[in-house]
Amino acid sequence: MPAEAYSGATAPIRFATEPSRYKHWKLSVDGVLARLELDVAEDGGIAPGYLLKLNSYDLGVDIELNDALNRIRYEHPSVRTVVVASARSRMFCSGANIYMLGLSSHGDKVNFCKFTNETRNGMEDSSSFEGIHFLAAVNGACAGGGYELALACDEILMVDDRSSTVSLPEVPLLGVLPGTGGLTRLVDKRRVRRDLADLFCTTAEGVRADRALQWRLVDHIAKPAAFDDAVATHAARLAGDQRRPAAEKGVALAPLECREEADARTYSLVRCVIDRAQRSATITLSGPQEEAPADGAAAQRAGSAVWALRLAREFEDLVLHLRTNETEIGVWLLRAEGDLAGVLAHDAFLEANPDHWFVRQVVGSWRRLLSRLDVGSRSMFALVEPGSCFAGLLLEVALAADRVYMLDTEDAEPGATLVLGNSNFGRFPMASGATRIEAHYSGRVPDGLRARVGEALGAAQCDELGLVTAAPDDLDYEEEVRIAVEQRAAQSPDALTAMEANLRFPGAETMATRIFGRLTAWQNWVFQRPNATGENGALRVYGTGSRPDFDRRRV
Repeated sequence: MPAEAYSGATAPIRFATEPSRYKHWKLSVDGVLARLELDVAEDGGIAPGYLLKLNSYDLGVDIELNDALNRIRYEHPSVRTVVVASARSRMFCSGANIYMLGLSSHGDKVNFCKFTNETRNGMEDSSSFEGIHFLAAVNGACAGGGYELALACDEILMVDDRSSTVSLPEVPLLGVLPGTGGLTRLVDKRRVRRDLADLFCTTAEGVRADRALQWRLVDHIAKPAAFDDAVATHAARLAGDQRRPAAEKGVALAPLECREEADARTYSLVRCVIDRAQRSATITLSGPQEEAPADGAAAQRAGSAVWALRLAREFEDLVLHLRTNETEIGVWLLRAEGDLAGVLAHDAFLEANPDHWFVRQVVGSWRRLLSRLDVGSRSMFALVEPGSCFAGLLLEVALAADRVYMLDTEDAEPGATLVLGNSNFGRFPMASGATRIEAHYSGRVPDGLRARVGEALGAAQCDELGLVTAAPDDLDYEEEVRIAVEQRAAQSPDALTAMEANLRFPGAETMATRIFGRLTAWQNWVFQRPNATGENGALRVYGTGSRPDFDRRRV
C-alpha cells in the first residue's frame, strides 16, 4: 500500500458507508437473529497494490463491519444474537492481509490496528451493556485476525472436519504480534492456560477442533453435517437476553452531511478548523437548539435527528477523519458552545430513560466515541469560555482532554461555567471501568464533589476544586493558551503519544486497557524493528520464497 494512499491530501479515507455500498459483508436479519457473512472481494482493497485473497481483510473491510454493527444496534432493535460467519466454503477468515501490511507505512499499520481493535471492543461493549450477543460460526480455516474476530464474540463454534484449524501465526510466520487483542483475550477472556497459549502462538499450523476445544480456544465443535443446526441452537440460546425489544420499529441512520473545505469540515452540530502552521485543529461542538424528548418513545420517533445521537455520529466521523487523514495535526482544541440548560435537559432525559432500547443505544454510541478519544494519539485541550456548554454529557469530552483551560472573567457577566451531571459519575465508564472524574483526579475525587451536581461552577470554583488545569483572567488567557499549544506542537509526537497513553488510565488495568496499552505498545515497537519490516524482515519477504534474516539479539 503506497503511503500516499492514506494521505489526507490526495485520497482521504472515508468512514461513512451504508449497506448498499458494502463490498465485503452481507447482513441479513430474521427476528432476534442477525447474520453477518464475510465474503471479501479480492479486488476491493481500500488502496491499490494487493488482493484480499482467502477472506483476508484491510481497513475497508472493518469500516463496513463497524457500520453493519451500528445498523444492527439502531435499525434492527429486535436482534439479540449476531452470527458472525463466512460465505466461503471451508474458509472463515485468514486475518489481516499480509501484503497490505507489508506495503503500509508504519502509521497506516497503527491506525488500521487501532480501528480494528475498537470495532472488536465495540462488539464486547454491546454484549455487556446492550444485550447484543455474538456467536462466531467458524466453518473452516481461521487464522490471525480472523481468529481475533472470533475471540471478540461471546462464543465460538468450530466445525470439526479434521482439517480446519484456528491459529495465531503472526510470531512464527511474520515476526509480529496478533495486534487486535489475540494474546490478551486468550489469557484474560478465555482463560487459556499460559503454557498452552505460548505453544499455540508459536505454532504456525494451528490447532484442529478437538484440541481447540480441549485447550479452551473454542467453546463448541460440531461435525459438518450438524454444523448449521448447532449454529441455530447456540444462537437461539444466546438470544435469551431480553434487554432488546422483541417488536419495535428500528431507527434508520440518516446519511451524514458534511461540507468539506481544505482546512475545515462543517457538520450540522460539529465544526473543525485546522491551523496547519500551528498544527492544531479547533473542534466546536454545538449544544441542542430543540427541547429534550419527553421520553424514550419520543426520542425513537425523532430517530437519528435526536441531538445526542446526531452529535455523537458527527463527532465520531470527524475524530476518525482527523486521526487517519490529518496525521500532522497533533493538538485538538475542544470547544462546546450553546445553552447549558439545554444540554442538562438532554442529559436528564438520558438519565430518566436508561431502560429504553433506543436511549441505551445512544448512551452506547457516546461511550464508544469517548473511548476513541481516550485512546487517541492526539493532545487534547478543552477551552471553557463564556457561552460554553460543557455540562453533563459534554463535560465528559472536557474530562477526556489532557488539560482544561477556563477563562476567568472575574466579576464580569456572563462568565464561563461548568456543570457536573449525574452522567459524569458512572454512565460513561472508561475502558478501565473508572469514570473520567476518577481518572481526572487519579482516583482521589474530592469529598463532596458529587453534591455539586447541577451547580453552575465558575472559574474560581473550578480552579479550587481542581476541575481545570488553569483559570487565567482575560488579560492572560489567550496568551497562555497560545503558548501551551505552541509548546505542545513543538515537542516529539512519539513521546507525547506515549506520555498521554500512560497518563490517561491511572489505576487498575482491564482486558481492554491492556489491549490498547500493553499490546499495542509492543506491536507498535515490533512493527518498526528490522526483523519484521526491514529489507529482509519476515513481513517483507513473506510469500517470496525467501527466509527472513533475523537479528538474533534480544533487545
